Amino acid sequence: MLSINPFSELSGFIPSIAMQVFVIVMIVLVVGGTVLDMIHKKNVKYFFENAKKAKEAATRTVGTGEKATIILKTVASDILTSSEFCTIQRRSAHLLGMYGTIIFWITSAIMIFNYSTPSSVTPTMIPMLWHVGAMMTCIGTLWFWFVIRVNVSSEGNPWYQVIFADLFVLSLFATQATALLWSYLQATGATGWNSLFLVLFILSNIVLFGGVYWSKFAHMFYKPGAAIQKHLAEADGSNSNLPEPADKPKQFGLGIRREDPSNY
Repeated sequence: MLSINPFSELSGFIPSIAMQVFVIVMIVLVVGGTVLDMIHKKNVKYFFENAKKAKEAATRTVGTGEKATIILKTVASDILTSSEFCTIQRRSAHLLGMYGTIIFWITSAIMIFNYSTPSSVTPTMIPMLWHVGAMMTCIGTLWFWFVIRVNVSSEGNPWYQVIFADLFVLSLFATQATALLWSYLQATGATGWNSLFLVLFILSNIVLFGGVYWSKFAHMFYKPGAAIQKHLAEADGSNSNLPEPADKPKQFGLGIRREDPSNY
């Protein structure tokens, strides 16, 4: 199962071009949803205005070389390793979900655009990575859903309580889980169940990519920019118009770090 390209098998029933068009439509939905989100929430306007205020409040000039270093460090720390998360559980779950999803999407595109015909010979490593990426995402999203969510872990709400903000994580899990089940059932020859989970896989992708405007999907694009702007503001002295951090409290013990927060 792990070494089989499910899209190559599917091409016997659905033309390769149809799968490719579907991927392109999903990309268009993401771009359109993100643009609508920016227009509605005025995120871009906020960032430009904030950057202008920070420039006016700056106490020193940051050179091009220093800016490049700050951006590289931010990408390596805040983005690639999610260092902003203070707990190992949250960080691990986020990294599993993030890298699993990236691997799944990249290998999906490779298989659909290069190896989605009945005669295609797919390198074994690609479908293996596809399955591993889906598994990583499922582990990360389930870990988050049952253990890490604030309203469950700290507020005492039941794990099955769903709100509209959960659309992204639930649809993300659904795409990867239905993909794995579809691939498994396809490999075992369970035709009826195979078709059912293929339909569920398609629908969950439509919800994930088509629901960008209503979910936290667009947040993935804003977060890196916000992290970079924050570190640049710290370097030029503007500090996002916030006062300088106080060092005195460090002399009086652990304070709020004495124990992990458990109430919100």
